Amino acid sequence: MPETDLQPVRRALISVSDKTGLEALGQALAAAGVDILSTGGTARSLRETGVDVVEVSDHTGFPEIMDGRVKTLQPSIHGGILARRDDAGHLAAMDDHGIAPIDLVVINLYPFEATVASGADEAACVENIDIGGPALIRAAAKNHAFVAVLTDPADYPAAIEEIAQHGGATSLALRKTLAAKAYARTAAYDAAIAAWFAQRQGVTFPERLTLGGRLRQTLRYGENPHQKAAFYSDGSDRPGVATARQLQGKELSYNNLNDADAAFELVAEFEPPAVAIIKHANPCGVAQAKNLAEAYARALACDPVSAFGGIIALNRPLDGATAEEIGKLFAEVVLAPEIGDEARAVLGGKKNLRLLEIGALPDPTAERLTLRSLAGGLLVQTQDSGCVGAEDLRVVTKRAPSERELADLLFAFRVAKHVKSNAIVYVKDGATVGVGAGQMSRVDSARIAAIKSKEAAEAAGEARSRTEGSAVASDAFFPFADGLLAAAAAGATAVIQPGGSMRDDEVIAAADEKGLAMVFTGMRHFRH
Repeated sequence: MPETDLQPVRRALISVSDKTGLEALGQALAAAGVDILSTGGTARSLRETGVDVVEVSDHTGFPEIMDGRVKTLQPSIHGGILARRDDAGHLAAMDDHGIAPIDLVVINLYPFEATVASGADEAACVENIDIGGPALIRAAAKNHAFVAVLTDPADYPAAIEEIAQHGGATSLALRKTLAAKAYARTAAYDAAIAAWFAQRQGVTFPERLTLGGRLRQTLRYGENPHQKAAFYSDGSDRPGVATARQLQGKELSYNNLNDADAAFELVAEFEPPAVAIIKHANPCGVAQAKNLAEAYARALACDPVSAFGGIIALNRPLDGATAEEIGKLFAEVVLAPEIGDEARAVLGGKKNLRLLEIGALPDPTAERLTLRSLAGGLLVQTQDSGCVGAEDLRVVTKRAPSERELADLLFAFRVAKHVKSNAIVYVKDGATVGVGAGQMSRVDSARIAAIKSKEAAEAAGEARSRTEGSAVASDAFFPFADGLLAAAAAGATAVIQPGGSMRDDEVIAAADEKGLAMVFTGMRHFRH
């Protein structure tokens, strides 16, 4: 390493809200002979550990004012950070104005995100918008040729080690790394503030969309081995894979995470004990029942061939009896709000099985933004949180659905919301018996779902297709009667669809001719 890369640390400014690692950092700097400037609570914490501290107000000759809102916004502070050590004019200005250089800035910001997440009122949130902190971080990062900046306690050990290794100095490589991290932190911080202001004003799509994320995991690869990938959390408290605690198993892959998210969002739709089995982001079996073990058995029965190597999500704590049944199938991931000790013991022998404990269920009706990248831009929309109840349905056929058919229709339409379009879902007694997904024509989805249902029944030794006597959901309207007729041929007796086709009358007439009950929702659930 060229000697010019090294910059001695003679004076440090430390002002942190998160005191994690502060004692070790302060003592290491003091042992290296570094003069420490600090403020308020940070100064008190350092003194309590035996570290000598100079108050910023004593250093600047100007007291903290306005309840601490103004304390580091001073030329004697920012001049000491921003001065180039190789510029004679900068050095002369420091001499003329009595400005001492500051070689290390240690800042973590007021906990704005945590304050918002706690449900605090507007005044408290505003007071936790840090002003001096971001200014100090950006100044130090800009002058990284000479100044190191620490914004994350996780980086303290590396800085301590390097300062010790280089006789009290930092390397340019470290300073560049820390500067990049510092700018990312202030960008994410400002993004959170901008999002909060937009939300407070009821603005869903602001003129400038600011996004912030924190790296959770660098993945082995993306959808395919030749693609690079990583997983970021957005800082929200929505339960899901970003809040999951992995209890066992191999490292999660890109596809695991994507499918696990799809599975958990789906299973959270249901109030009774429910299980969803997902393969390639589509459900191959969903069921609700009196208990998880029964729900799992019924979900698996829908398409046991596709379920092999799938993702299994549950909306109740995973118990031992259900875990015993799950353990008989090769699955990639199992996730639930909680996973009991008995279930962990049962599945503990499956070392490669990824076991995720989420902590809670997400609210499927809560509005949030979803994003999809395009070349040169982003598509942004609110999540499909639409849900229809019996009161929203319009009976359009001569025959109204029975009570049992109505329950299955609503269940099927809720599942269809999570199936790639064109989506057709057959349901009987609260369990899917056939799923057709991602076809270019709706009639093909109807036929494929019926074929798979018949094959599953034959494999189980059943004489009749499970779609006989089922209710069927279509995520969008039938443009022609052929899709509905395919469902009728499969044995469906009731249909739920959005309606709105130019040929609705033809479709309704076909349903009446077949003796089907059909309801319109007025809401579609395209999912591409």
